[in-house]
Amino acid sequence: MNFDDLLGRLSLEEKVRILTGQDFWSTHALPSIGLRSMVLSDGPSGVRGPVWDERDPSLNLPSATALSSSWDVGIAHRYGVVSALEARRKNVDVVLGPTINLHRSPLGGRHFEAFSEDPVLTADLAAAYVAGVQELGVGATPKHYVANDFETDRFTANVEVDERTLREVYLLAFEKAVTESKAWLVMSAYNSINGATASENDLLETPLNTDWGFDGVVVSDWTAVRSVESAKHSQDLAMPGPIGAWGDALVAAVRSGEVKEDAIDRKVRRILALAARVGALEGTAKPADPPQVDGPAFARIAATEGTVLLSNKRTDEQTGATQGEPGEGPGAPAGAGQGELPWRVDQLARVAVIGHNARDARTQGGGSATVIPDKVVSPLDGIRAALPGADVSYSIGAVVQEGVAELPLGTMTNPQTGGQGARVRFLAADGAELFAEDRFSSGLVYLGGNAPIGDTAVFEFRTTWTPAESGPVNLGFASVGHGRIFADGKLLREDTAVPVGTDLGAALLSPPSISTPLDVTAGTPVDVRIELDLPKVEGGLSNALSVTVGVEPANDDPQALIDEAVAAAQDADVALVVVGTNSKVESEGYDRTGLALPGRQDDLVRAVAAANPRTVVVVNAGSPVLLPWRDDVAAVLVTYFGGQEYGDALADVLLGRTEPGGRLPTTWPRTEADVPVINVTPDNGVVRYDEGIHIGYRAWLKAGTEPAYEFGHGLGYTTWELSALRANDPSSVALTVRNTGDRAGKHVIQVYVERPDSAVDRPVRWLAGFAVVRLDAGQAREITVNLHEHTLEHWDNGWMTEPGAFTIRAGSSVSDLPLSTELQVR
Repeated sequence: MNFDDLLGRLSLEEKVRILTGQDFWSTHALPSIGLRSMVLSDGPSGVRGPVWDERDPSLNLPSATALSSSWDVGIAHRYGVVSALEARRKNVDVVLGPTINLHRSPLGGRHFEAFSEDPVLTADLAAAYVAGVQELGVGATPKHYVANDFETDRFTANVEVDERTLREVYLLAFEKAVTESKAWLVMSAYNSINGATASENDLLETPLNTDWGFDGVVVSDWTAVRSVESAKHSQDLAMPGPIGAWGDALVAAVRSGEVKEDAIDRKVRRILALAARVGALEGTAKPADPPQVDGPAFARIAATEGTVLLSNKRTDEQTGATQGEPGEGPGAPAGAGQGELPWRVDQLARVAVIGHNARDARTQGGGSATVIPDKVVSPLDGIRAALPGADVSYSIGAVVQEGVAELPLGTMTNPQTGGQGARVRFLAADGAELFAEDRFSSGLVYLGGNAPIGDTAVFEFRTTWTPAESGPVNLGFASVGHGRIFADGKLLREDTAVPVGTDLGAALLSPPSISTPLDVTAGTPVDVRIELDLPKVEGGLSNALSVTVGVEPANDDPQALIDEAVAAAQDADVALVVVGTNSKVESEGYDRTGLALPGRQDDLVRAVAAANPRTVVVVNAGSPVLLPWRDDVAAVLVTYFGGQEYGDALADVLLGRTEPGGRLPTTWPRTEADVPVINVTPDNGVVRYDEGIHIGYRAWLKAGTEPAYEFGHGLGYTTWELSALRANDPSSVALTVRNTGDRAGKHVIQVYVERPDSAVDRPVRWLAGFAVVRLDAGQAREITVNLHEHTLEHWDNGWMTEPGAFTIRAGSSVSDLPLSTELQVR
């Protein structure tokens, strides 16, 4: 489609106007040329839409780490299709995802939102996700380009990284989504790369445009365009708006000759091309008749496909002794065979469900990726629904939550309507009501929408709260600024919540809490009122507000909670302990300070395992945590943040209704000290990627240190035999896979390459390709695994191939590779 005619009808001011957003989530319209506004939305694991509002709920899909653990490009494609359907339902044109930065260090605070430590696994899944989104006429946005693999000082940090490492690792993760899936957008990052901030970096042109043929829009991360200088580079769209670094300043720069108008015209052509692709330009439309997909059903499938069974021991029910993994030992077939899991329903009369996250599960990570689901199935809900004939007890065991948590909707009465919920008001300095609305949540975020935040002096939240339990609580709010807490008309506390650090995103989406003690009686209503003074804020977040009203957990006697859980476990046939992180550990805006589980969860697991040898632990964390008790329990499952159908999916896996389909996309360490690449904190503003191409399992292999669970590891409920590996050519290999167990199952075949005698610095081995195979009991099949196009190449001012013999290995993880063959390259 030729856009020169439309371009010729625009003034310079009109051209520049559409290069900056009209508000937080949308672009400017130009009716004179038939261009409507386009809506962009956060959406790596669901699509929130232009408002953050429980009255307009979204499908909450499992986290990216759960998706990547499936190692299944088919699942990734369906994930993209479901995301696009959600976008279309919410009139969204562009999904701001997938996030495909790498897990360089396990301390990265946002890794739950990204795929893997490996660029090939990341690239293949990202390409499938992008294709799924865009085939329904919705734009996908691989982000954050590039080397934004940490959160600390992300707005200002400079990453120093050599060209080879960029090409072979960090850029490689993005390449396939552009060259094969033809991504319509790419998001530039906040950080600098080798001295130039991402929105002003030559990497936006080379390799993105010149080498990969990108013809889409480079959209900035929010507020990442800082000056007119970025307009001289291949940065096309500055978000949010309407105030930004371009506008009148860019018009003046063009008129003065500082910025060429041809550069502006190229950007406008790309905006118009995007509009045509998403049906926002007159005469264009999204594809008709999109497929009908049951979103919640897919969310449940995706959660099981990404659940990783780390260990599964045989348990002697008479003595309680646990034995080694089924299938372990020299020459043993891959897989788990018969261990503690799956449980048989007819053998479960009493089940002890334990853990804060079992009741209040994390289904998604914190930050801009957050969506608001219509409902959430917790692990406790899922187990009780799956075992209606069993006695399922619940004990919290250990407090995980930090800060204020929302009040359950069922305990809130709106004093204005008498129905469920709360009344919120925005007041002027003289007390006049500027805006009011009825809400059905006590966790509120305003990013876009009609609330007049910039004109408001005081925000007021009011509800009648009827607690379900008696005793002392800590009532309060989480936000930034000066606030007041009232109960039954009495001022209990007035204080200022001060953000930690300088990250505006973290301050808005993971704010500090202020609370005060209050004794409550079950069934006795309390009139709760929170007032928050809203200061005048300049910049991109000037019309944004986040506030959560609720209670902080009581944790006066942590040992008593453990003792209660132990008593429940002793009286049960099996114990299910759900451990995990909280929003203060994994969220956008800050990195993790350590890998240990928060609170006394490790003590809890040890105590429960000592009381009941049939203890299964579920890890509800978005990225690796330490599991010091892993050898003391009967089985360990990693479910990540499992999405809104989490509890039902977990029950499906525990009871053997479906296979735990996941394999680790990232190495899990024994101890923090063992991690070979861990630093995420800038030193004098610089993060040095001195490890080069050796990140993730590559760094572990180079160091010679054994992790707790290696890259690619994961067990199932059947056993497998691999044979007859051969190299077809440099682009693929073939092998025979047989299911040697007594039930159908899924296996992930992984192919790695080695070159021990290389004249080039290389990893000990590196992932070349992978394939998912699903076979019935006893069934065998020959499969072909395609190898990544750069598998046998290295970067040296261009892609180069070193002649000689490469060793190809195939198996079930980076360290379980029973098959090998050689490939000669000339």
